[in-house]
Amino acid sequence: MPTVCSIELIHEMEFRPLRRFKQAASSQECETVLASAQRGILAVHGENGYPYGFPVNFLFQDGKIYFHCAKTGHKTDAMRADGKVCFTVLSEPVRNPGEWWNCFTSVICFGRVSEVTDENEKDRLLRQIGAKYFPEGYDLEEDMVKNARNALIVEITVDHMSGKHVREK
Repeated sequence: MPTVCSIELIHEMEFRPLRRFKQAASSQECETVLASAQRGILAVHGENGYPYGFPVNFLFQDGKIYFHCAKTGHKTDAMRADGKVCFTVLSEPVRNPGEWWNCFTSVICFGRVSEVTDENEKDRLLRQIGAKYFPEGYDLEEDMVKNARNALIVEITVDHMSGKHVREK
């Protein structure tokens, strides 16, 4: 039986095993998807008991997920109230010749968020996120001067990760 990919498995018994284990992605496949995906969906425990999921630009580095957001607002309040989160990404879909369905890999990470408070580390991560998303020629340093002080950098420590190969047939 293939093993479900995992990073720093903590409290393994808290997480269900992948039901469709034959479709399991390896740890390396999960990390490749995380490194190349452009956006992910972060889900938090929102207000009034409702889940709250939202798309984020992110950076996957050294087994952790980083993203930036405003220092105040719905998602920041939700993360501060309950630091457990779920983060989901999909690889780019592929349609094989002669097939009408898409194939892709999904990765789901369960983890805990924390705010990056070290200013040097925050600036380094903001620059790396900017380098991933800003177009060539964009003045990243000018943007840093104008906006970095207003940004919060959030780190997700992954407690459990699973990936699955999907055929939309």
